[in-house]
Amino acid sequence: MLEQLSSVFFEEANDLLDNLEEQLLALSDNPGDAETIAAVFRAMHTIKGSSAMFGFNEISTFTHEAESAMDQVRNGLIPVTPELIDLLLKARDHIRSLLDAGMEVSPEVHQSSENLVLEFKVYVQKNGGSIAGSGSPVKKIGKKEGDENSSWRIKFRPSKMIMQNGTRPELLVKELTELGTATVVPFYQDLPSLSEMDSELCYFFWDIILTTTKSKNDIEDVFIFLDSDSKVEIEKIDLLPGEDNKIGEILVARKDVTQDELDSILNARQRLGSVLVNKKIVSDEQVRSALAEQQHLRSLGTDGKPAQSAGSASASQATLRISSAKLDQLVDLVGELVTFNAQLDQEATKTENMKFKNLSEQCDRIAVMMRDISMGLRMVPVGTLFQKFKRTVHDLSSQLGKKVEMLTVGAETELDKTVIEKLNDPLLHLIRNSVDHGVELPEEREAAGKNAQGTVTLSAKHMGAFIHIIISDDGKGMDAEAIRAKGIQKGLIKETDKLSNSELFLLVFQPGFSTAKQVTSVSGRGVGLDVVKKDIASLGGTVSIESQKGNGTSFILKIPLTLAIIDGMLVTIGAVKYIVPLNTISECISSTITLEQVETERFIVTKNHGKDLRSINLRRFFKIKDAIPERVEIVSVYDGDDVFGLVVDKILGSQQTVIKPLGPLYTNCTGINSSTILGDGSVALILDVFQLTNMIRSSMQEAK
Repeated sequence: MLEQLSSVFFEEANDLLDNLEEQLLALSDNPGDAETIAAVFRAMHTIKGSSAMFGFNEISTFTHEAESAMDQVRNGLIPVTPELIDLLLKARDHIRSLLDAGMEVSPEVHQSSENLVLEFKVYVQKNGGSIAGSGSPVKKIGKKEGDENSSWRIKFRPSKMIMQNGTRPELLVKELTELGTATVVPFYQDLPSLSEMDSELCYFFWDIILTTTKSKNDIEDVFIFLDSDSKVEIEKIDLLPGEDNKIGEILVARKDVTQDELDSILNARQRLGSVLVNKKIVSDEQVRSALAEQQHLRSLGTDGKPAQSAGSASASQATLRISSAKLDQLVDLVGELVTFNAQLDQEATKTENMKFKNLSEQCDRIAVMMRDISMGLRMVPVGTLFQKFKRTVHDLSSQLGKKVEMLTVGAETELDKTVIEKLNDPLLHLIRNSVDHGVELPEEREAAGKNAQGTVTLSAKHMGAFIHIIISDDGKGMDAEAIRAKGIQKGLIKETDKLSNSELFLLVFQPGFSTAKQVTSVSGRGVGLDVVKKDIASLGGTVSIESQKGNGTSFILKIPLTLAIIDGMLVTIGAVKYIVPLNTISECISSTITLEQVETERFIVTKNHGKDLRSINLRRFFKIKDAIPERVEIVSVYDGDDVFGLVVDKILGSQQTVIKPLGPLYTNCTGINSSTILGDGSVALILDVFQLTNMIRSSMQEAK
């Protein structure tokens, strides 16, 4: 159980750190945003409190310093500057390191904590703030929302099993008392005799009266990791000037007694608390809590009347955190169901039993619905990936002395999580390339009549069964002549070759190709873009470049939405079966290609709708020597740029296809992407349409 709770803590803490980075980068763009400042403070406070609760004292102690600095920012004591943003980003990274270290913090990591703490103290002191133990009085500049004291009544009823989950309730109460002036009333009437006591059970509960400048959200953050069986009620107490609070008034306001019951007892001039308990109108617990509240309010020198209930309990969670491993397992099981259904359909066709056939069709509909739902569960917004690169652009622009802003478009566009995981490295390379090679230095941009601050834009949009991700900058663009000269120097092209700009730009994806005049810590070795092309190709996608000298560059990625289950068209060449992804198919054509063409020509040109259709003869390409049928067929495919054809023996029909990887021995099989298992247990290879169409395009260029 402790391991499970620690796992939850790590997940929540990592989510908080991801959000914290986003908030800090937003704060760097708008330093005066009070909401963002408050959000950063709350994140720091939550991490500090939860890490202390789970025993990660190094994290708690370190985070306290960053939280203290943000508290003074909230109060207007110190300003938000680029130096502070960089310092907070360093702190965020260090907290991530401490999380990775767990309970075993090395001396080097501990020393890093102390160094950063010292940096925070130096920054706070030189900017007019105060540090703990300095003796300098802290005076608030002006008065902001949240500066006023408010009083809260907190009823904390931990479950008996809370300590078995690793939670220490007394630490939660202690953390509450640190938020302001507090009166704590413990209740222990459920405490059994020593002989019956179980040291693993909690027999206590508490009422806390807290006066603080903190908000209700800050108080709720203390209980963020509380188990569902424990109860917390938080009510605000309005403090109004007037007479001292009477215990009777408090009990009536809290609805512990009615006004009639109170009047009856007061008229008898008896001790109110004792009479109420004796008459069993209220419990001793309620009286003790009300007396503590009265004493607390008097100690503040103010009077008040409790507010009505803060409202009903919060609504149930709209989302549920699920392990990605379980989602992967679900998709695998749906894949097995799809394969089983293919076997069922094959048997139904073979037996020609109509009832059996109807059941097969019904099972097929259910399998399709389950496939769509399970795949939908794995779809996540690309914004979760895009957001990571804001920090990259921020750090890299500072390192290079440039001013670069990152914008995102279409961040809500959804993509399979496995695809997103594999896109991280390619996008990182392309963004680094845009900031380093694309965006100019501020003085160069101003000389060219541009804004001193450059822009890198990440955009995403759906295009059928694909997603287009575009990384563009407003920099100097690519120099086609410089690329051509470098290509000739490296022997990639000849001086006599006549290539368009778009064809020349593709040379940058060659290994070792770079036009940088000097090697830096960021780029210049010609490593990166060739890896990008390989990674995108491994996803079944393509990458292209659009650029105009002086007006920026765009890298365009075309990626399939999912890598798990697809719809495919089953075709045969001889005795071998292949799958063509259905999302690439334009139409199926019964061709007039002659037997001689099938035997001799690798690339065949036919007429379709009055236009030339260039096709690749897959029989020749895969060297299949089985008997050739009297008539062959063509599958017309669209690769995002043009329409080409795949010549096959026969088109059998569409079916759901569960993608199975081929393994490392088959990674260099041109024209083959992966495989699938058919209903009869045989294996069909899934064609890599993009590789095949690129071969057709290359053959067209050679023919010229």
